[in-house]
Amino acid sequence: MANEPVKYVNKKGQTYYLHKKMVTLKNGITRPIFFFARDIRDEAVFELPEGYEIVETERTGMPVLRKIR
Repeated sequence: MANEPVKYVNKKGQTYYLHKKMVTLKNGITRPIFFFARDIRDEAVFELPEGYEIVETERTGMPVLRKIR
């Protein structure tokens, strides 16, 4: 396990950290959601989930997590 949360620096030089939060959907199923934030919070993730990659949106430069194709 790494000492620092998963970090991504976008083309604008802004640093984002990956976080995971468990949410309950309307149908009662509990699932994890992953999101990026500019600061490190309690929900920070220290390893990239298996089968996922970080990509940057072209318009905003915001990082997003997607399944590897």
